[in-house]
Amino acid sequence: MTDTHEALPSIGPDQYAEIAAAIETEIGRVIVGQHDVVRAVLTCLLAEGHALLEGVPGLGKTQLLKTLSDAVDLSFSRVQFTPDLMPADIVGTQVLEEDEHGRRSFRFRPGPVFAGFVLADEINRATPKTQSALLEAMQERSVTAGGATRALPRPFLVMATQNPLEMEGTYPLPEAQLDRFLLKVQVPFPTADELVDVLERTTGDARPQVRAVADAATLAAMIELTRQVPVPSHVLRHAVDLVLATHPGRSGAPAGVDRYVRFGASPRGAQALVLAGKVRALLDGRPNVSIDDVRATAPGALRHRMVLGYEAGADRVDADRIVADLLDAIPAPTAGLRGAP
Repeated sequence: MTDTHEALPSIGPDQYAEIAAAIETEIGRVIVGQHDVVRAVLTCLLAEGHALLEGVPGLGKTQLLKTLSDAVDLSFSRVQFTPDLMPADIVGTQVLEEDEHGRRSFRFRPGPVFAGFVLADEINRATPKTQSALLEAMQERSVTAGGATRALPRPFLVMATQNPLEMEGTYPLPEAQLDRFLLKVQVPFPTADELVDVLERTTGDARPQVRAVADAATLAAMIELTRQVPVPSHVLRHAVDLVLATHPGRSGAPAGVDRYVRFGASPRGAQALVLAGKVRALLDGRPNVSIDDVRATAPGALRHRMVLGYEAGADRVDADRIVADLLDAIPAPTAGLRGAP
């Protein structure tokens, strides 16, 4: 998991939950409210999965991710996506250099993607060609450039923000890239009380200090523990049933899927349900994944993996509405499962 072959520190479930709580506490020094958003981003961190945060400008998406980078000691880089950004600006490029003897040679200069934590800010303001430059990095944790494939540091996470597609100057992310994000997180507008707290924190002279409470080795050990959490077979089957029900024409799919969905979620959707469920179980102090863990993570894991048709836009039906219908149509399989968690 890490760049070296050194043994990872020993992390038990109790210490896992304590470190995660410490990270949330440090984030809370800067970010007001947004508890569900913070927990979703932390889930991606502990599963070594990529996160996509969507919301209108000014809701603190970038500040949240910058604060997370301060709370964890990972190498950090930020890429501000703009329409003129090129793929080489992200992955790196070959540069011609001349030594003291006058000999010239090409050397690869790594781009900002060569970091443990990559903040892709306003990712949907760049063109699809530039957006796709992250595809290999997000899936393979490596970059191929100049005829060579170079491994990225581990843990490796892309945390991206995007504005709603209805806003000016945005380009929709390709479906293949959306599928690489473990969770898509909707960032809501703060309540009146939260907004008052934001004003008090940001218009005075106080500057909260965030300390790093976990380093790369600790995070790698926590990610390894996440992978080790057992999942009962009936929970795996329920995750599969939810994903299959997102496909129109499938048995068990609700009527809304047949009417509004063109393409359902990929197998990565089921992987996201299980991995996020493992993190949720550990944070709750439980030794294995329950049906409730999978169902609780369904909106974040599935909302960006369904391709909706024109009818959905005409009837003002979004992906969250369809996921809610899925959960109603496919209840938790409790009957006949003695002692099922």
